[in-house]
Amino acid sequence: MSAEVRQFLCASDNFGVLVHNPATGATASIDACEDGPIVAALEREGWTLTHILVTHHHDDHVAGIPALKARYDAVVIGPAADAGRIPDMAQGVREGDAVRVGGLVATVIETPGHTQGHVSFHFPAERLLFAGDTLFALGCGRLLGGTAADMWSSLSKLAALPEDTDVYCGHEYTLSNARFAVGVDPDNERLRARAAEVEEKRRRGEFTLPTTIGLEKATNPFLQAADPAMAHRLGLDGRPPVEVFAELRERKNRG
Repeated sequence: MSAEVRQFLCASDNFGVLVHNPATGATASIDACEDGPIVAALEREGWTLTHILVTHHHDDHVAGIPALKARYDAVVIGPAADAGRIPDMAQGVREGDAVRVGGLVATVIETPGHTQGHVSFHFPAERLLFAGDTLFALGCGRLLGGTAADMWSSLSKLAALPEDTDVYCGHEYTLSNARFAVGVDPDNERLRARAAEVEEKRRRGEFTLPTTIGLEKATNPFLQAADPAMAHRLGLDGRPPVEVFAELRERKNRG
């Protein structure tokens, strides 16, 4: 196995994620909400933190960096557009850049929308995507720094990845996303089955992630803004996908 992934909660609903390369011992934290849960996960596994890959500058994704940097001297890598907003960032990356974690290689995908500088990390050989707050299970991030056009373009890029790609997201928002999704796509049988599964998993206290690109394409309404059927359900027949997406995002905001 070229990569081992561990997922755990930080704060109330943030996910911490570690990516480990057994061949070299290199270990990356995807974002760093707070240091305590990350240190605990590293110690459980006997791993040493070597990298912190940052998707965006929001405090709930970077607050733990200074303590982790002081403890492990890990290399902090994040979006070049957020230089000055991410503590201790040593390397700024842009679209198409390669990031190495030992023998693992990620490609940087610029995914603005939630923030203007947001990036996602795609490890193609391992079929892994770390999407931060751009793509969620059955949802997407709020527009807090970018436009609807930015986010629709970003989601379209992620949807074009191989369908068997495992997707790790920044938060456990799937239950509320599922309820919204069923409301705007009530006849989607696969979605209804997934929503029931999500309800049961959350009742048992289980995580709903990772998801996959294929599952999101089949059930996530935000990835279906180009589908004429979705436009029709929203009363937007003939309107461009970005307008359909914007209406979906506004409805979710109001919900």
